Amino acid sequence: MCFNAQFWNERYQSQQTGWDLKSPSTPLKEYIDQLSDLSLRILIPGCGNAYEAEYLLEKGFSHITLIDISEVLVQTLQEKFKNYPQIQVILGDFFDLQGSYDLILEQTFFCALHPDLRSAYANQMKNLLSKNGKLVGVMFQRDFGNPYPPFGGSKEEYLQLFEPYFTIITMEDCYNSIPPRSGTELFIQLKSNG
Repeated sequence: MCFNAQFWNERYQSQQTGWDLKSPSTPLKEYIDQLSDLSLRILIPGCGNAYEAEYLLEKGFSHITLIDISEVLVQTLQEKFKNYPQIQVILGDFFDLQGSYDLILEQTFFCALHPDLRSAYANQMKNLLSKNGKLVGVMFQRDFGNPYPPFGGSKEEYLQLFEPYFTIITMEDCYNSIPPRSGTELFIQLKSNG
């Protein structure tokens, strides 16, 4: 099965969006709350309905980039954020994106990618982060046993994947997950070695 733009367009058109929390995830919201540099260049890949971007906007951040492969979703987001020049919405493939970001927020993008793409994900994150930039977010620490998203994993697997590219600041059980995900998430904070 191919998880291409058509796959994600169909999910949004049919409202098969079980991953959608309808608000920013608690771990990312609380991380954002402690940030003080409102000029950070922030990327949210595979942004979904971009609740974290709305929250960043409310907090006064001014350089927010969203990218998603679903045309259906991107059209909705472009309309939603059309009066907010602080947010750039890109229709495109994350793996083709170029740029430099101080902070990349991970929220259910990694688990939507086929595991065969994980090495390319880590490498692309390294390429997109500025010197001392951070990849921060939440990853599932469980095996879903599915041939389709979400795809899970383990802390050991993630350490092996990310250690060549990043300094691991934090990779620990997420203490503030939403109740349905409690005990199944890791909070990550990885610093670019570049």
